[in-house]
Amino acid sequence: MAVRHLISLDDLTDDALYGVVARGAEFSSGQSSPGGLLAGAVAGIYFRRTSTRTRTAFSAGALRLGAGIVTFNGADLQTNTGESSEDTGRVFSRMLDVLVARTSGDPAELRSWASQSRMSVVNAMTADEHPTQGLTDLTTLLRQFGRIEGLRVLYLGEGNNTAAALALGLSRFAGTELELRTPRGYGLTADVLGRARASAAAHGSSVVERHDVEGLPVDVDVIYTSRWQTTGTSKEDPDWRERFVPFRIGEALWEYSPKAMFMHDLPAHRGEEVSAGVLDGPRSIAFAQAENKMHSAMAVLEWCRSGGGGA
Repeated sequence: MAVRHLISLDDLTDDALYGVVARGAEFSSGQSSPGGLLAGAVAGIYFRRTSTRTRTAFSAGALRLGAGIVTFNGADLQTNTGESSEDTGRVFSRMLDVLVARTSGDPAELRSWASQSRMSVVNAMTADEHPTQGLTDLTTLLRQFGRIEGLRVLYLGEGNNTAAALALGLSRFAGTELELRTPRGYGLTADVLGRARASAAAHGSSVVERHDVEGLPVDVDVIYTSRWQTTGTSKEDPDWRERFVPFRIGEALWEYSPKAMFMHDLPAHRGEEVSAGVLDGPRSIAFAQAENKMHSAMAVLEWCRSGGGGA
């Protein structure tokens, strides 16, 4: 049985990325039943930070695939009494088949846990990237539009780990256009932006980032935002919210793209990054997107343990 790890979307070949997304869409549409594809496996669900969707998605997804689950948080482990992270990972690998971990920290820790061939490691969010959210977003686009190639996406808000995964994932599909509008000082890191642009150049797509809301693109397919305060992070500038206000999404934005759908990785703060009228309106697919996190999680787990979704 293959043991594969997902720490970053860049860990996936093009074939694997396309395959995992397609498989998630199959689960979402009901074309495939999860059955007992992971029968007898045990998944560890380890979250140091709060989570509603990702933790539930991987727990429910593992159970639907026939795996058992063990759940714990940082307070449950002997790391609190001085055991090293490296030793903890070695123990995990001797008892678990898959470890789904949210640390909101440095991905190097997850890579150290992945330096063995017994247990798959899945990044459920680190400070730099949220790869399983990126796969969820791609699955949602495929379900909504029947394709990803050629779609135009406008993202407004912080260039956080969700935006990083969106840029790294969407740029792998030919003809896509991603325009990010982020407050100055709160955009994608230079590393992520460089990797996304290199990917776009290789795949015939585009990734553009600007730090204003002037001359927004028209007739995009999707308008996307994320909450302004990312889990596990803080902002040094006490007046940072004032810099984010122009990037708020309200009903007037639809004048630019009246047919666009709205996406949000949730949780949402109505009245802050998005109005209630948009989030709860007829063009919002944010809650279908949340449901797709479970379907995408099943596709990730299957790929990690059974080789589904390409090499």
